[in-house]
Amino acid sequence: MIQSINRRLWALLIAAVLTLTACASTPGASATAGSSPSVNISGSSTVQPISEAVAERFNEDNPGTAITVDGPGTGDGFELFCAGETDISDASRAIKEEETAACQEAGIEYVELKVAIDGLSVLTSTENTGVECLTFADLYALIGPESTGLNNWNDAEALAQELGSTTDLPDAELSITGPGEESGTYDSFVELVFGDIAEERGQEEATRPDYTSSANDNAIIEGISGSPTSLGWVGFAFAEENAEVVREIAVDGGEGCVEPTPETISSGEYPIARDLYIYVNKAKMAENDALVAYVDYYLAEGVIDSVLEEVPYVPLADETLEESRSTWEGAKAGE
Repeated sequence: MIQSINRRLWALLIAAVLTLTACASTPGASATAGSSPSVNISGSSTVQPISEAVAERFNEDNPGTAITVDGPGTGDGFELFCAGETDISDASRAIKEEETAACQEAGIEYVELKVAIDGLSVLTSTENTGVECLTFADLYALIGPESTGLNNWNDAEALAQELGSTTDLPDAELSITGPGEESGTYDSFVELVFGDIAEERGQEEATRPDYTSSANDNAIIEGISGSPTSLGWVGFAFAEENAEVVREIAVDGGEGCVEPTPETISSGEYPIARDLYIYVNKAKMAENDALVAYVDYYLAEGVIDSVLEEVPYVPLADETLEESRSTWEGAKAGE
């Protein structure tokens, strides 16, 4: 009798050991149990400060979630996102057709969510008092695809006048610093400012190639502030944060000169403005509760408005933000 009980006890003990061994050897089991929740975000350097500020607030209420936010540029961010390497892609423009195709080819489905509005500020040095307002024609003549080789502001005046401008451009050295082609800020600027003119003239929708380009907004600010008769462009928030070293130039998109302010950007009066987005990987939503919680928090009542009090972008209209919330809820429901 005792021997029978002992045999049963040994059998139960061996079964328990085998069960634990099997669990420990299951791929990912120990890593999942021991790892901290994380969210990986990359993309637009313009949207980066918003996502970082949301992450800081989120972690105050949800300590222990590792949220990384990187800003190599919208285009580079989508490359990572469509390769499945990130959970969220920050974007300062809507995803392009070729990027959508890359995601589809890789089996990456996503949710597109608008989160804010940004103006694009045209900048010069605080020392440059010779320019107060530039038309789209002026900007095309100075920075567009037909201006390669021009190194004096006044050299662009003939083309600008041909396009209908009456601006007197100064006789001064032209030093241009701006975003590179990997940047959503580049894409938005070219589309909004050059698009119609380039199409009418049969030109490529692009900038001149011979300027100093960078994906780093701080490097652009440094370049513009470092030359007394410089020209360049960045997102409105970066311009506002560096108002002591650069000066914003009013822009005339056909309705007169308008300075970028939160009010003129929100109303659409300022002619160079764009929506800002986050793109969320649907498959990673299903397997990462921290990702869902972070985006829930991002879109929660008052969060973005609070963030934008510190990061000088422009809040979405209430109905537009509500559309983003509805889209997100639909994605969580599997729609």
